[in-house]
Amino acid sequence: MHSVDLKKYSLRSDLIIEANLDYQKESYEEDKIKVDYIHLDKKNVLNKRIGDYITISFLDITDEDNFSKVLKILEKELKRILKLTKIANDACGLIIGLGNEKSTPDSLGHKTLKYITVTRHLDKLNLLDKKYRNISILEPSVIGTTGIDSYEIIMGVIDKIKPDFIIAIDSLAAINVERIEKTIQITNTGIDPGSGIGNNRKELSFNTLNIPVIAIGVPTVVSSAVIVKDTINYLMKNISYHKKNLPKDKLILKGNLNYQNEKINLSNDEKEKLLGIVGTLSENEIMELIYEVLNPIGFNLVVSTKEIDFIIEKLGKLIALSLNHVLHNKM
Repeated sequence: MHSVDLKKYSLRSDLIIEANLDYQKESYEEDKIKVDYIHLDKKNVLNKRIGDYITISFLDITDEDNFSKVLKILEKELKRILKLTKIANDACGLIIGLGNEKSTPDSLGHKTLKYITVTRHLDKLNLLDKKYRNISILEPSVIGTTGIDSYEIIMGVIDKIKPDFIIAIDSLAAINVERIEKTIQITNTGIDPGSGIGNNRKELSFNTLNIPVIAIGVPTVVSSAVIVKDTINYLMKNISYHKKNLPKDKLILKGNLNYQNEKINLSNDEKEKLLGIVGTLSENEIMELIYEVLNPIGFNLVVSTKEIDFIIEKLGKLIALSLNHVLHNKM
């Protein structure tokens, strides 16, 4: 069997839900929106920090009805993470928008901060209503723009304004195209800025900042290797669908083929006839092989959807509104 040394390649996901963990998971579904909760302890086998992870999976936020449904769930889960992290109702917070506003897939933090209700200046003047929390925002940008690591900027601001907790918003990377722009991950374990595309910076967490850090992220990009892997998977699902549904007296099925959730029902011989030795590999082995082929020649591109400009604006507004509603008692 072909083996790949993954230490040389950037095979990773920022999403805990894609880790295939054999841990007890709490799940529920509401209005076709699925929520998964998992707590990682010291015994977890991944290179993930100890804490709570909440994953919200949805199909759409582009219309008012679906936007409102996801907003309702997001607010509910933000309240849960604040409670799990033991954030007091009167604690003052700093909301940080990570990423690069000049790169649309990486501008989620920037888009979110546009809609955040900022109140710290009113609190300093004793003009803040008790219904509102002391909230400030910070957009440190990327080191390529400022020449300063975001961690250094954040530490300077923390030293000056002394917030009780931080909420960091950032774009993430996924290893499944179905999760792009359709998943929100919330965790109280902190975040590693730039890790999604291999630009690892110093982590933002309780360990480094000495205050609780809640991270909110949405996968906005995948690599070319992921797309090729998923395309091969969909090809086999499509053929399995045709095997099961194609009438004996017809050569082709017409109309929309809803085979996305079809189980692959092909024998190893059929897979090998279709794709050669590649057809006999597991999904992970296929992706590892593609990484090995594309990475050395620089063709493992990081890509987003063609609707990214519209969707990123919607996602930023969604996260900001949920934070405004949850952090301020009467918004």
